[in-house]
Amino acid sequence: MDIAVTGASGLIGRALTRHLTDGGHRVLRLVRPGAAGGTDTAVWDPVAGTIDAASLEGVDAVVHLAGEGIAEKKWTVEQKARILDSRVDGTTLLATTLAGLEAKPAVFLSGSAIGFYGDTGDRPTDESGPAGTDFPASVCVAWEAAAAPAVDAGIRTAFLRTGIVMSTDGGALAKQLPFFKMGLGGRAGSGRQYQSWITLNDEVRAIEFLLDADVAGPVNLTAPNPSTNSEFTKTLGKVLGRPTTILPMFGPRLLYGRELADSLLLTSQRIVPAALTDAGFAFDDPELEGALRSVLGR
Repeated sequence: MDIAVTGASGLIGRALTRHLTDGGHRVLRLVRPGAAGGTDTAVWDPVAGTIDAASLEGVDAVVHLAGEGIAEKKWTVEQKARILDSRVDGTTLLATTLAGLEAKPAVFLSGSAIGFYGDTGDRPTDESGPAGTDFPASVCVAWEAAAAPAVDAGIRTAFLRTGIVMSTDGGALAKQLPFFKMGLGGRAGSGRQYQSWITLNDEVRAIEFLLDADVAGPVNLTAPNPSTNSEFTKTLGKVLGRPTTILPMFGPRLLYGRELADSLLLTSQRIVPAALTDAGFAFDDPELEGALRSVLGR
């Protein structure tokens, strides 16, 4: 297949591009002006509203992963606007462009996140769950709505509601590892809040699966067995052979600001991947301890 990918330089995008290329697919990376180019790149600029539409004519699929990192900086008013605009503007530009092509792609896999659901407490929540009311939920709602031109044009469109992606190359686990290795890792708050995770390996396998599977609409990209923060902490300590403690929230709140820190560490999301499992996807890493051992090479 010929597959266009945005966000190919990010954690998921890099792994996905390698995986697809190794599988014999041709990947066209959509890059920003001034980025390193090549024969398999095309330029787009969501801020300026420009894109090389001709390069997308005839591609079989588009995977859209680009967007401002949600946990990179404190959630100031300006940063919240950047997070929202980067997702909505990029998706609007891409979806509108795809809808106007003569040879449209068969499938559009558009990034989203389990932040769509807000705090779900201890309630198992599949794709039928309602949207939350906090900032991440509002971003996800607008982000998915921006893909409407592609949906209206008859392109099969799926929304990749991704959970916490576990990898040593980036993301939450990579940031936590140094502290856990020193015996300073710990649970946050009560530890009863659920964390819905997926290994990077299963993330890219699920995306590849969705290129061919007859699935549209929201798809939770999370392992089938979410864990509480306390369970995650104890299991990671066990795999590393290190003790764990209780994480004082004043540190993360000072570093990231209260709203972002509490959203990352205290929000409970017990999300289950009903759409994936119903479509026949088999996870390589369905259980937490085995997943951590696989990711950490232990």
